[in-house]
Amino acid sequence: MRFVGVSLDCADPGGLAAFYVALLGGRLLWSKDGSAAVEVPGLLLVLQRVPDYEPPVWPGTSIVHLDLSAGDRLAEPERRALALGATRAEHQPDPRWRVLLDPAGHPFCITTLAPPPELLESALGH
Repeated sequence: MRFVGVSLDCADPGGLAAFYVALLGGRLLWSKDGSAAVEVPGLLLVLQRVPDYEPPVWPGTSIVHLDLSAGDRLAEPERRALALGATRAEHQPDPRWRVLLDPAGHPFCITTLAPPPELLESALGH
């Protein structure tokens, strides 16, 4: 098997795809009524419509969330994400991370922590 991507449930796949394209760059692969997909380096995000969608609760619900590296600063990437439609989660467990919620309520973290490039290259087989 091979890891292909991450699927996020939501009420508005096109809107959520637009948010992630603006936040992460990459390109929109498709957008239709039931789903949309965003390709970013190393990952495919598939946003899928779910009837009666209920956002996850942070913290508390057993969920998967995205971790995004911001280089050596947090404030500017956090401001950018907020301007694009994210909201700041009430619970912030560690000052090295900013926990934000995307427009559909999924938590994602912006951090200055990241594995060293040589570890990533080794993990990817490069």
